[in-house]
Amino acid sequence: MNPVAVVLSTAGGVGLIGLALLDAFTALFSHVKRRMLSHALVRAAWSTCHRLPGTGALGLAGPVSILIVLASWVVMLAIGWALVYWPWMPGHFLHTAEPDAPGSSLRDSLYFSLVTLATLGYGDISPLSGWLRMVAPLEALLGLGLLTGCVSWLLSIFPVLSRRRALAYEIHLLEEVRIDPDDPGPPSPLPCSVYADLTSRLVASERDLVTFPITYYFHDDDIRFALPAVMGHLLELAEEARRQVSVPEVHFHGGLLLRAIDDFAASIAERFRLPDRGSTREVLEAYARDHADW
Repeated sequence: MNPVAVVLSTAGGVGLIGLALLDAFTALFSHVKRRMLSHALVRAAWSTCHRLPGTGALGLAGPVSILIVLASWVVMLAIGWALVYWPWMPGHFLHTAEPDAPGSSLRDSLYFSLVTLATLGYGDISPLSGWLRMVAPLEALLGLGLLTGCVSWLLSIFPVLSRRRALAYEIHLLEEVRIDPDDPGPPSPLPCSVYADLTSRLVASERDLVTFPITYYFHDDDIRFALPAVMGHLLELAEEARRQVSVPEVHFHGGLLLRAIDDFAASIAERFRLPDRGSTREVLEAYARDHADW
């Protein structure tokens, strides 16, 4: 391989490795609002599930998005390292088995990259050059780190979804009690502790969406556990409490809840392509429409 091809192959490989690592770091550890490749892939999966006929397609969006994102990182890292190894294959590598047919060095590079990234270490192909013997373990360390980070990420996602569903169900129950047809009297304000609890849990849900934005794309078929479907009810509860001027504590806690709802709406509008120039109610309605499959 001529020197120009070596430089291009190495530069392309390093670029792919850097893109994969930056994307993984942003998704796993950073709260910065960057539009990285994984975000584009997840949005594409979400839009595709919206267009699929029949019900239940949106329920696949979250799990499928996780698989797509993880696969994209593995593919970029494997191809990136393969491009780094390619110019030096097979001359700078030891093949313990019979080498493949001529012209298969790219296949061997990709195979060695995948085996090293997965930390399998079969040993049928091993580097001979000193710098390659340093680079290959680095890829294995990155593969191990990526595996550990992804497992921790996955284990953190499901508690987030559980907290969000529990909050949605509580709001749903409060709305059922508030409009109970067997209770002829006007709705009475809730205890202050209930408003305070709703406020703190909504703040936690907003922080969860910032920390784990992929959880936005998990759809709940049961409307009782779907936060997008009940946020309008929560807004009504907060506005009702805010109108209780004669009960200062309820009035105060209603204001806190309203402020938390405004911040929640502003956050999801900014991060998930919802209309950000309307009122809080309009943003919440757009949030519900984006998840509508009930």
